[in-house]
Order: sequence, then structure tokens, then C-alpha cells
Amino acid sequence: MERGTRALGKVRYDNQGRVVIVTGGAQGIGLAICQAFHQSGAIVICADVATEHAGQLPDGVIFREVDTSQEAACQAVVQWTCATYGGLDVLVNNAAIQPPASYVPVTELQSPLAERMIGINFLGYTYMAKHALPQMQAQASGVIVNIASGQGHRTTRLVPIYGPLKAANILQAMQWGVEYARDGIRVVSVSPGAIDTPLVRASLAAQGGAEALANRHPLGRIGQPEEIAHAVMWLSSSAASFVTGTDLAVDGGLGAFGAFADPYPAATRQ
Repeated sequence: MERGTRALGKVRYDNQGRVVIVTGGAQGIGLAICQAFHQSGAIVICADVATEHAGQLPDGVIFREVDTSQEAACQAVVQWTCATYGGLDVLVNNAAIQPPASYVPVTELQSPLAERMIGINFLGYTYMAKHALPQMQAQASGVIVNIASGQGHRTTRLVPIYGPLKAANILQAMQWGVEYARDGIRVVSVSPGAIDTPLVRASLAAQGGAEALANRHPLGRIGQPEEIAHAVMWLSSSAASFVTGTDLAVDGGLGAFGAFADPYPAATRQ
């Protein structure tokens, strides 16, 4: 499907020639998304601050060092992409952090860490969309996918800022989806459950390990990054042409089960 058309016919999973930016794409879920788009023929730009992980990207994926908490950096990568490749078809807002030091009650949250998380997890999504949307409006087409989290729907202890920011990512997609629907632009979010990434494994080390959390999922396991990438690929395709302003949970049934995590592990019970 060419830019500017809204065909409802043949479903397109072939991304040949489509231009895609993935923020935070050098590892974890972002890396899987970059790989999936690249394998389907897209021109993929990985916008990430983690230069040390750039070597994990497939040959042909373009790495651009970008700190998404800085608006000028977001503007620059969008402008460079459009000038170099003639447009922008898909933006995947994925860059986010959840440092171990953020697992504290709100009364113990340190301001510099909170401000950094707001800058990356919320403002980064905002800045990337702010500069991508005018190009998509000019094309009369485009898709933005926000990677949110199950923690944006329900919560547990010791996540006073990450969860609220992920809830904001969901509402961003809803608001932008409504705002730009008549411009031929779709905006959606994806809420993963626990996904097997280095960052998640590090955060789970102090919470009983991955196996303990896996057993709380109805499917009996945590997810794989590729499973989130599959969801993003579908949402970005013409198969999802009537989907906008909404969130897709890819969480192994965790949300339906009714508990994101045991709020009071046995060791803390009186």
C-alpha cells in the first residue's frame, strides 16, 4: 500500500520500502521489533542512546544515537529520516527505563531519577510523535505504536512512577488516535506482560526470579520479545486498518487473571 492510500483490500505484511523508526531498538523488545521489520523489507532506523548495543542490530538496520528525552534529538532523527528516505511510515515509541533504584515507595523516590524516567518514558514518546505527525499528515498515512505495559492498567507495590508513566503512554495513543484519525493516521499502544529481556530479568532478580512471575501468568510462562514484535507488525499493517486509539494487551492472560503480581510476597507477610 502506497503512502496516502487507505486500501481495505489485500492485507499487507510485506513491508518492502516502508520507513520505520524504532526508539530504544538496540536491545530487548525494541531489537525484536527492528529485526521483524527489517526481515519483512522495511528501511529501519534504530534511535537509541545505547551505542554499546548497536552491534546487536542486523546488518542493514541504521543506528542513530538519540536521547529521546531531548526534543532537539527527536526532531533531528525524524528530519534526517524523512530527508534521507523520503518519508516516515511507522514510528514505534519503545525507549523506556525502569531502573532498580525506582522500585521504592513514592516517599523515597529520588527527584533526578524521577525526572529522567519522565523524560524518556513520557516526554520521549511525546517529542517523537510531535515531529513525526506533520510528515504523516503530509502523506495522509502513517502508524504510531506506543509500547506501554501491563503496569499501565493495574499496579503492584514499589512502582510509583513507572506504572503511571505507562498508563500515560496508553492514553497518549488514545488521544493521538482521536486527534489524527481523519488525517489517515492510526495510533495504538501495546501493553506487554513480563517479557524475557535482560532488563526484566535484572529487575526480577530481587523479586523471586523469572520463574516465580511466570507461574502467575495463566499461560505459565513469561513472553518473548518476538511475541511483542508480532503484535506491532500486525498493528502496523493494513490488516489492522480499522484499529486506532486503543491498546492491545500481549500479556499471557495476566490482566484477565486479575493480578499483575503478588503485592505481598510470603517473606513480607505478617
